[in-house]
Amino acid sequence: MVETGETAPDFSLADSSGQVHHLGTALSDGPVVLAFLKADCATCQLTFPYLERLHQTFRSEHWQIWGICQHPSRAADWFAQRTGVTFPLLIDTTELSVSHAFDPPATPTIFLIDEKGTIQDVSWGFQKDKLNILANQVAAWLGKEAMTLAPGGDGNPSFRPG
Repeated sequence: MVETGETAPDFSLADSSGQVHHLGTALSDGPVVLAFLKADCATCQLTFPYLERLHQTFRSEHWQIWGICQHPSRAADWFAQRTGVTFPLLIDTTELSVSHAFDPPATPTIFLIDEKGTIQDVSWGFQKDKLNILANQVAAWLGKEAMTLAPGGDGNPSFRPG
């Protein structure tokens, strides 16, 4: 697995509509959050609505969040509809080349990458404390007020393995 402090492998992947997204180009605008998923992963289905909330909170800012789907376009579209995700879900190749390059230990695995391409944080599974840390890191980069992305008492557990 690519670890904190290492350089993120560069890649280009298309989303289900065919639009190509290039990590190196995105990093020139600011940090990027990558969240690896499988469409049929229950923990991903729990996690991604929180990531969508983060996306919506800082929607017009200089950063991006992408899902990296390890299933075909059809499954990614189903997943987006089921979870309400509006940020890009990129389709890993049939060889899962990007997944192999990052080597996530589970789905979901979330990588926070700074504008220099350095991995600043990695988490896997559903962890409310890590989601809140992620939200605060994004807010700090953008000079915005910290937020609680995953509050206690919202009906979801504080942890669920991927």
